[in-house]
Amino acid sequence: MFNEAEVLADVIPQESTEQITYTRTKRKGKRAEFYEGIPTEKVIHELPESERICPECGGELHAFGHEVLRRELEVIPAQVRALEHIQTVYSCRDCEKNSGDDPPPIVKSRVPAPVIPGSGVASPSFLAFILCNKYVLALPLYRQEQELRRIGIHISRQTMANWIIYAAMRWLVPIYSLLREELLKNSILHADESSLQVVRENGRSASQKSYMWMYHTGKDSKRHVALFEYQPTREGKHPMEFLTGFKGFLHVDAYAGYNALEKQGVTLVECWAHARRKFHEALKSLKKDERANAAANIGLEHCNQLFKLERDFDEQELSYKERAKQRLIESKPVAEAFFVWAESMLPEILPKSKLGTAITYAVNQKTWLMNFLLDGRLELSNNRAERTIRPFAVGRKNWLFSYCSKGAKASAIVYSIIETAQANGLVPFMYLRYLFQTLPNIPAEYFSDCLPWNPVVREICKIPEFKKNTSNTR
Repeated sequence: MFNEAEVLADVIPQESTEQITYTRTKRKGKRAEFYEGIPTEKVIHELPESERICPECGGELHAFGHEVLRRELEVIPAQVRALEHIQTVYSCRDCEKNSGDDPPPIVKSRVPAPVIPGSGVASPSFLAFILCNKYVLALPLYRQEQELRRIGIHISRQTMANWIIYAAMRWLVPIYSLLREELLKNSILHADESSLQVVRENGRSASQKSYMWMYHTGKDSKRHVALFEYQPTREGKHPMEFLTGFKGFLHVDAYAGYNALEKQGVTLVECWAHARRKFHEALKSLKKDERANAAANIGLEHCNQLFKLERDFDEQELSYKERAKQRLIESKPVAEAFFVWAESMLPEILPKSKLGTAITYAVNQKTWLMNFLLDGRLELSNNRAERTIRPFAVGRKNWLFSYCSKGAKASAIVYSIIETAQANGLVPFMYLRYLFQTLPNIPAEYFSDCLPWNPVVREICKIPEFKKNTSNTR
């Protein structure tokens, strides 16, 4: 209930005492590729010495080869251990002899600062483990509490929630601020928002919807950033305030709250996937025998053709300038033909029917839907934003609500760090652990060295790539 703050060459054996190992040759398939990145331990099964007797002559049997019959994945459960940080105290023997009544000088060893002072339990790895369970695996704190008890660790969900809020506000907010600065340097962004229930918030009832806003850099960005922001309402002032100073292209859906951004020089690019989805829904609402000749097929086919052209451009590996030219040559006529057809259908359809809704939506958003033609770096859909905000929507189904706005803000910060880490090819657990180990022990002016694109950070936290198996035998 408390603040759910918010991965053969067959060898013919010769008559010899030499031991020969043979394996079967197979073409490398998906299964072989699967095992390539996993350390392998060989388990060799042998006959007991008492059974190594030839069934024909009674002579002694010797091993002359081995055959791999199968490979299995063995899981080693997570292990927990207690770390005692012991400080060493140093003194000078000469001073001890000659200091007289004065105490000799004492020097103490350096000890890393704790990530949460006074907690006594919350190590960087433990805290990162709790955060990843909740925000990556969507495991609510009450379930984590139960699971920890099964291995003999008794920590309440309230304590874990307090740790999350403290860690987010004390250590992750500075990183969040640096990431926002980087986000605003880009000329192409994506945005989306999703509802959230906050039980206790000043001036608002528990039944009122609050919102989690999300902003993501475009596909051409060398430094990917994904930031979440909690706000109590869905008013258009929130993206205006968050994107203060931003001028460029913003991929969005058809929500009118983004329109105010046009006043500050932002060009909105709306999502063709949303338009396509509505024609797909109109088609699904019909009986199966009516679908083949349905008018919704025409709208759906135009949208499909646009997405097919984009896939073709990807396969051709066109530069952004070349893509922009090809869009004008190939995509623009398809889009224009779509709107000619859609506008001609308006007088003939029922506005509130599924088809009417799809056509009206497309015609009303024509200007913004056509903006993808303005720059070759732009995308045809806003799926990048939807993929990024989906983990939040999945998590919300499990933890249901945030107890107060402080917990919702902490969740926004943690989601931002995790999604940014993943967008840059880092393992979320390793990156969070790195931050909690490092930030308490360096001056704030060096926090920028802990961003996901720093080479040192990438070397420590990147997704591991095994060039070859590390094998041992037992």
